[in-house]
Amino acid sequence: MQLYDPTVTGPERNFTRAPSLASLDGKTIGLLENGKLNAVNMLRETAALFEQRHGCKILPLYSKRNASAPAPGKTLAAAANDVDFLITGLGD
Repeated sequence: MQLYDPTVTGPERNFTRAPSLASLDGKTIGLLENGKLNAVNMLRETAALFEQRHGCKILPLYSKRNASAPAPGKTLAAAANDVDFLITGLGD
């Protein structure tokens, strides 16, 4: 039998949060859907509120197609270049 210690730490990661936006007015929104049944509808409804209230521009959907896996690096890189903020969520 081989035992593993789950408390062993992995490599150090130095992540920082993106700075908060000073305003949402006129910003470009990205929507990241995860392949769940109602995700697209929920995200579009949410984005429409930002569009109405803050004059945001909504870009076409980004997809990750697997709710339990991280979004592909290429998808996130494209979103980071194209949008001011990204909305994602589950649709069940």
